[in-house]
Amino acid sequence: MGVTIQQIEALLIVRSEDEHLEFKVAQSRYDFEELLHYCVALANEGGGRMVLGITDKPPRRVVGTRAFDVPERTVAGIHERIRLKVSFDEVLHPDGRVLIFNVPGRARGQPLDCDGRYFMRAGGALVPMSPDQLRRIFAEGQPDWLTQPAKIGVAADEVIALLDTQAYFDLMKLPYPTSRDGVLERLESENLVVKVQEGWTIPNLTAILLAKRLDSFSPELARKAPRVVIYEGVSKLNTREDKPGSRGYAAGFEGLVDFVHSAAPRNRFIEQAVREEVKMFPKQALRELIANALVHQDFTATGASVMIEMYDDRVEISNPGLPPIKVERFIDEYRSRNEKLADLMRRWGICEEKGSGVDKVVSAAEVYQLPAPDFRLGEFRTTAVIFVHQEFPEMSKADRIRACYQHCCLQYVSGKRMSNQSLRERFGVSESKSATVSLIIGAAKDAELIRTDDSETASTRYARYLPFWA
Repeated sequence: MGVTIQQIEALLIVRSEDEHLEFKVAQSRYDFEELLHYCVALANEGGGRMVLGITDKPPRRVVGTRAFDVPERTVAGIHERIRLKVSFDEVLHPDGRVLIFNVPGRARGQPLDCDGRYFMRAGGALVPMSPDQLRRIFAEGQPDWLTQPAKIGVAADEVIALLDTQAYFDLMKLPYPTSRDGVLERLESENLVVKVQEGWTIPNLTAILLAKRLDSFSPELARKAPRVVIYEGVSKLNTREDKPGSRGYAAGFEGLVDFVHSAAPRNRFIEQAVREEVKMFPKQALRELIANALVHQDFTATGASVMIEMYDDRVEISNPGLPPIKVERFIDEYRSRNEKLADLMRRWGICEEKGSGVDKVVSAAEVYQLPAPDFRLGEFRTTAVIFVHQEFPEMSKADRIRACYQHCCLQYVSGKRMSNQSLRERFGVSESKSATVSLIIGAAKDAELIRTDDSETASTRYARYLPFWA
């Protein structure tokens, strides 16, 4: 059964193009090569639909398309070029013809290319797949790095010597067993160690979390230790301290967070208000971002580790690998590439429940009168940046728009709606700045980060706003 007019109507109210949907107007024609490239991108992202004849920005409407008037020939040409079996639906909507190409997902472990070019989508554009994305696809079906053995055939006493078992029982809030066998039995019940004929196997997952010293396992594991670098000034020219970690993530987490927090400058603005010393970077925000970096890193990246770099005006926390979701959706979505690691870190109280960590980072930035945190993608790394306090007049336009978007997201996931008043409160400015704040809201709307909540009121003065994806 084909797509119905009612299903087309349902597509019109989809708020955003996600990884499985792409709209193009294509009223008169559409380039076949571009269609091929989008089919490759959609297939690499798990499959989806390419919809022609509908505008791509909300509020969507059917405009009709005359492109590919013989779709059977088009899908045959797609198969000939990229060996992908695409199907189509052709719907004669009252407002015009809609043509939908249904793109299947690629085969597991095999990225799809067109003439040697691997495509993915970034916003509304096509871009080459990053090395990280390609490596992740090629690794599909292979044993997960975390399940691979860090040491094989280890004697019982050596397991106790290598792992901080006391930390495990403390994190689990369990009494420490009275015998060595009791310790091993508990670890075995969670698959943290595996009994084999010649002794015990310790997986990478266990070593990376509970090692007393990571270099006791291998140089590869030692290089996975987080590293803290503190600079003088706002550049990398002068290093004050360079401290590589040595313990497993869970065993050494509290000490790592305490060290980073203690090195942070004081927030004199908050300190004057509450008459106590308060660090510039909130401990809760540091904790969440460090935990996120540890959990979401790409362990297959060689010679790379989580980096925590502190400058006079910011702290940058980065991890190897690029996220499986867009940075604009960090507040409301969650997807981990290392789910077993994330699950243990949550159970042990090191990181938050799914999807709530970044909310707390954004909220802490607002409470501590800081600019909105920034999430950046490099070629091989993902970086989260927290900035020191800035007065509202000192903030750049980009800072203000980012703060507006994040405030709008935070309000939405808290069951509220952003308004001019709530954004003024976020910036700590008076009602006299209403016009300035309205300009910021307008710029965020122009950037297609937020939209007006049409369900509330038509009044500009009392307008409420939603994130673009809501």
